[in-house]
Amino acid sequence: MNEWRYEPAQDLDQPVVERLRRFPREPDMSVYAVRSLAALACRGWLKLYHRMEIAGREHLPRDGSFVMVANHASHLDVLCLLAALPLRRLHHAFPAAAHDYFFVSAPRLAVAAIFVNALPFERQIHLRQSLELCRQLLANPGNILILFPEGTRTQTGEIGAFRPGVGWLLAGTEIPVLPCRLEGCYQALPKGACWPRPYRLRLAIGAPRTYPRAEPHAVADDLRQVIYEMH
Repeated sequence: MNEWRYEPAQDLDQPVVERLRRFPREPDMSVYAVRSLAALACRGWLKLYHRMEIAGREHLPRDGSFVMVANHASHLDVLCLLAALPLRRLHHAFPAAAHDYFFVSAPRLAVAAIFVNALPFERQIHLRQSLELCRQLLANPGNILILFPEGTRTQTGEIGAFRPGVGWLLAGTEIPVLPCRLEGCYQALPKGACWPRPYRLRLAIGAPRTYPRAEPHAVADDLRQVIYEMH
């Protein structure tokens, strides 16, 4: 019988803000507990307040790493995508979040790291480093990466052009990517709004796709077209 040993996290001596800002983060049972409770509360709120409907859950792979790609209209988008995942996979789901927005102030950092488990993503500089971080994440079995290839929330409600970064990540690989379409999030909480309206939300999850022989720009264009045509 192997002897069980408790080993504290390597960053235990660092300030809380620095521990949350670093990625990948060290496991923290207290953070896991808070995140799980918040996820349960959020799912109840989305169901009751927004009457949220999720279609296509059967397309979610039961194991292995994969990517979820969706249109981006609201801060509600991430919560909706996380709500579609089994709770047992919650701590292995990593929404890519803008480093220059979510990881600069303590309140936003706490939300991003504790409640959402966000991966800091550089939208302008150090893009290659961010994509490499995504590749390393997906190389570990069972991880889920959530991406919004538009790069920012829409200001009109329409789906904008997808940036080629998602193509650079997926082109020439067998990594499964699930196209996802969100409806109602723009009406419920558009950019600049402070409080969500009780608008009905819907998430449609498409079948997994792979792009082993595609060019990066073609991947981005294909995913946008698929999501645009989803209902």
